[in-house]
Amino acid sequence: MSVEAARAKFQSYLTQKGLRVTSQRLAIFDAAFAQKEHFTAEELLDHARAIDDSVSRATVYRTLPIMTESALLREVDIGKGEKFYFPSSGSTQVAQVVCVDCDKIFEISAPFMEWYGNTVSSKLGLRPVSQRLQVSAQCIAFHDRGACPNRTK
Repeated sequence: MSVEAARAKFQSYLTQKGLRVTSQRLAIFDAAFAQKEHFTAEELLDHARAIDDSVSRATVYRTLPIMTESALLREVDIGKGEKFYFPSSGSTQVAQVVCVDCDKIFEISAPFMEWYGNTVSSKLGLRPVSQRLQVSAQCIAFHDRGACPNRTK
């Protein structure tokens, strides 16, 4: 989905939920979709304020669930008390690999997930609505040389 189509979907979703389309919410959307890597709510706040300095922390924290409910953002929990977000590609066939040395999150195509979800759910008379595969991995370079090539922060 293009950024323009995602923006239209966001505006439509807000209207459908009876919420106003505000410049702050649009700045949050624009900031989120400009990111090339996973980001936290606090990082999104900084990026959104660079677009519109009136964006508040509360608006970011209220807008993130709206964006995840509308399937525009994917929420990733790596078990360290802080959630990460990334624009959704629309595919549910994605697995995450998390580097335990630098917390970088990689997303890879995992086409087997649809088959697996359908197979195990149907055996119980259920239909899958979501699924997640997350692998925690160690950085070989970090353990060999003491530096993680994936570290960006």
